[in-house]
Amino acid sequence: MGFIPFTFIDLLDILLVAGLLFILYKAMKGTNAPYIMVGIVIVYFSWVIVRALNMELLSTILGQIISVGVIALLVIFQPELRRFLFTIGMRQKELDFLTRFFSPNRKHSNTSTSPIVSACIDMSENKVGALIVFRRKDDLQFVIEGGIALDANITMSLIKNIFFKNAPLHDGAVIIDNNRIVAAKCILPVTQSNVPKSYGTRHRAAIGLSEMTDAVVLVVSEETGAISIVKGGKVKSKIDPQRLNSLLKQALEEQEESSANSVE
Repeated sequence: MGFIPFTFIDLLDILLVAGLLFILYKAMKGTNAPYIMVGIVIVYFSWVIVRALNMELLSTILGQIISVGVIALLVIFQPELRRFLFTIGMRQKELDFLTRFFSPNRKHSNTSTSPIVSACIDMSENKVGALIVFRRKDDLQFVIEGGIALDANITMSLIKNIFFKNAPLHDGAVIIDNNRIVAAKCILPVTQSNVPKSYGTRHRAAIGLSEMTDAVVLVVSEETGAISIVKGGKVKSKIDPQRLNSLLKQALEEQEESSANSVE
């Protein structure tokens, strides 16, 4: 009786599968996806067992469930798959030339942060919730299209009026691009990661968008008035109003420097 042949290609195959499973685990970590995956594995092995035992009726039922499993996986894991693909695309710096090839060159003008900071400090004191997104290199058209187009100058009064509690545009996010308010009442994708229970919808939405894009998001909590800066899925919370302008400029400059370095 001979041994099953095992070649270098087989070893490479195993390592690649192990690496893929590890990447999937990292992408799903902190979400409910692992529990769903365990359920799928249980259903699959149950189908294998009932087939081996010739249980025709149960085997047929489970077989029908598994036959549409690929479509079901795409539907169930849509948020995780979207985040996984975004993560791969954003981390592969050597492929940035593809992004530049398919995206038109765009010139950034320095964002005027003073009126935004002044408005956020005033809203913080009055506990008026706000969600302000600063577009950097990544396209936010999928978010902008769901909001109300404005294309207005950045002023303290306009920002405060937008987020005034009874204003028609207060619910959602404001998008800042190229030193202009391009849209308001934009709905952001909420994070699927485990976050502190103290975070409200605004913080979860800010984290969700920052996980998918390189945008910088400014959040003013309606409950506490606390101001936060969200970038790359990380939250810098309870910012001292006196340091808000410098911290915001620092976050925006880091993004601009990374974009410039990728073009060089």
